[in-house]
Amino acid sequence: MIDDILTYEKKVVEKLNNKGWQLTHTGDSYLPYDAIGKTSNGFDCIIEMKFRDSYYEQKMLETYKYEKMMSFDGIKIYLVIDPKGIYFFILERLTDLVTSEIECPTTTYWDSSKKTKSVYLLSEKQADIIIKNVHIQR
Repeated sequence: MIDDILTYEKKVVEKLNNKGWQLTHTGDSYLPYDAIGKTSNGFDCIIEMKFRDSYYEQKMLETYKYEKMMSFDGIKIYLVIDPKGIYFFILERLTDLVTSEIECPTTTYWDSSKKTKSVYLLSEKQADIIIKNVHIQR
């Protein structure tokens, strides 16, 4: 499972780099983001990616990851890919975030136990870029 996620992350990095971005994949590290580099306009950026097999109207972002990413000096992007589309959230543009406590798996990969996590629930309307009905080749 984790190898599949890393493969998807690398594909996203490759696709963005083909569009003029200059990104390096960091997903196999313990950083709170999966890619670092420059946008197609030359701005420093980091990207955290989430791949969802199911569609949820609200996109969940752990407050822990948000806080870690906000210390980066550059553009911070949260990218969610689900069956209905691709959603780019530029974190520094988000306002009035409300913390929710949600019961979630302890980890996505190897532990099915649950724990309560502090998260932000992002509305699709808060996304800066939405690409709907795109089939993602996994």
